Amino acid sequence: MDRTVDLRSDTITKPTDAMWDAMHHADVGDDVYGEDPTV
Repeated sequence: MDRTVDLRSDTITKPTDAMWDAMHHADVGDDVYGEDPTV
C-alpha cells in the first residue's frame, strides 16, 4: 500500500470507495437487542 491512512481524526482521512462500499454493505442493527453482529 503506497497511501498513508491517518486515523487521528475523521476530518483528515476521507473514506476510499472501498471503505464506502464496506460501510454500505455492513450488517448492522441495534446492539441493545443483540441485532448488530459487529459489537
